[in-house]
Amino acid sequence: MAALSPVVLITGASSGIGAALARRFAAQGHDLVLVALPEPQLAALAEEIAATGRNRPLVVPIDLTGINATGRLAQILAAHGVEPEIIVNSAGFGLFGPAAELDRNEQLAMIDLNVRVLTDLSLRFIDSLARHRGGVLSVASLSSFVPVPSMAVYGATKAYVISLCEALHRELAPKGVRMTALCPGNVQTGFQLRAGIDGGRVRGFAFSSPEEVARQGYDGFMRGKRVVIPGFGNKMIRLAMRVLPRALFLPIIASHLRRVRRLPPVRPAPAPAVAAPAESLP
Repeated sequence: MAALSPVVLITGASSGIGAALARRFAAQGHDLVLVALPEPQLAALAEEIAATGRNRPLVVPIDLTGINATGRLAQILAAHGVEPEIIVNSAGFGLFGPAAELDRNEQLAMIDLNVRVLTDLSLRFIDSLARHRGGVLSVASLSSFVPVPSMAVYGATKAYVISLCEALHRELAPKGVRMTALCPGNVQTGFQLRAGIDGGRVRGFAFSSPEEVARQGYDGFMRGKRVVIPGFGNKMIRLAMRVLPRALFLPIIASHLRRVRRLPPVRPAPAPAVAAPAESLP
């Protein structure tokens, strides 16, 4: 049986931090598998990467929350003769507003994608990650470190991500598998629109670009760091979280978020029932 070729599998690669990470990994010579919806944005990113002289990424437009979606993804990879060396868990979304007022099913769907799918992908390919001395880079958040009124469920999912990454970092070190949690703060992407946040009012001194987050995330992962917090301002916020008691810090967060204008969340278009055929690596 022929050996499978190593690739970097990136979820949520159609835009924002996921797309920036895809460009970063490609620029460093990695072959990619891009997973997300919608397909046109993935295909455009694949063409952009190929135009730089790199191998054209394998594009897999699939709804990861679908029935056995991760199993079907594994089958697609095997059919193309590739296996993950590195997994980048960038797929996820947030919702802004009091949890009691937000749609309950949407919040449960957020848990499904941010937690269940991320956990499945992090554990499903351990053998191939170990073979290639690779690992998992998971996008968490600065909100991983403290409860977030007005984004209670989202913050809880990201607290789970950092807890999982730090524990697996320890457990899997003997196998040579790295686990890194990337914890950006305010990054102007499509996240705000999906969450129902007026993005024009949340930009501040701790603002980071997707490209800078991707650069620091990539570098930190390659150095084997457990946690990466991009930007000096975000590091200072994290320090304040550690120093101030939560009884004092929570009202500060709540007061800040009360000044953010809430918008109707932009819901993604319904996913096709069956994933479109994947495009092969050249």
